[in-house]
Amino acid sequence: MSRPRFFPAPQSAGSDGFLGVGGRLTPEWLLDAYRHGIFPWPLGDGTLAWFSPDPRTVIEFADFHVPRRLRDTLRSKKFTVTFDQDFAGVIDGCATSQDRLEHTWITPEMRAAYLAMHQLGHAHSVEAWHEGRLAGGTYGLAVGGLFAAESMFFRVSDASKVALVTLVEHLQTRGYVLLDIQQMTANSRRFGATDLRRRDYLKRVAAAVDLPTTFR
Repeated sequence: MSRPRFFPAPQSAGSDGFLGVGGRLTPEWLLDAYRHGIFPWPLGDGTLAWFSPDPRTVIEFADFHVPRRLRDTLRSKKFTVTFDQDFAGVIDGCATSQDRLEHTWITPEMRAAYLAMHQLGHAHSVEAWHEGRLAGGTYGLAVGGLFAAESMFFRVSDASKVALVTLVEHLQTRGYVLLDIQQMTANSRRFGATDLRRRDYLKRVAAAVDLPTTFR
């Protein structure tokens, strides 16, 4: 893997992944970060910080597990799922739903940066609709064959999970090879997420980001 243009080598970070603070949330900085296994994560006081944790959590397509009850929900067609129809609505839902309004890392600067990335075709959303209203969704950034999922939310039970299952199916169809979800949670573990050592993750990223893969 080549060295990042704007950052220290990700291998230099400790296990918590902290690389440093400052920089800019421009497309150039963000693409350089994601191409090298780095992502922004503002600190509690809003200071822009950059991370490359060890281990790193991914969803391996071959190991992805859909719980039986969720399969029933998918078959019921309770939700209508779309792509890139309301990116702003999804990122706002991720920032405000489930009591996140006062505890979100999606600062106004982060929101503006990812909206700009969406307008440039680098960031994408999956929306789950129920009775004509946005019920949940997920969004992330795509670079070659890498999709870095950033966050998800729901206003109706199972909406975010339906969006995730649809995203995984879509990425497989489009030829993606790596779905990064950054850190393990109890929910992602139920879907078969796994941890990779940073050195292994960085090798996977280097192989993925130059693939001629497109989201749409």
